[in-house]
Amino acid sequence: INAEYMGECPSGKGGGSLGTFGRGQMVAAFDKVVFTERVGQVHGPIKTDFGWHVIFVASRTGGGKQAA
Repeated sequence: INAEYMGECPSGKGGGSLGTFGRGQMVAAFDKVVFTERVGQVHGPIKTDFGWHVIFVASRTGGGKQAA
């Protein structure tokens, strides 16, 4: 089951992809995972005010200041 079918937030229409973003642009729980955990792995479940999430960190750029 993925966000495309089950997600209720705007990113669900894109299969759950959040694209590239910088530190502080997402909620703290997301930042903690995407900027500290291993790239190329699935992490979670992560609870936020928006619900539960499974996060795949695809890449980091800009000296670790941006993630996708």
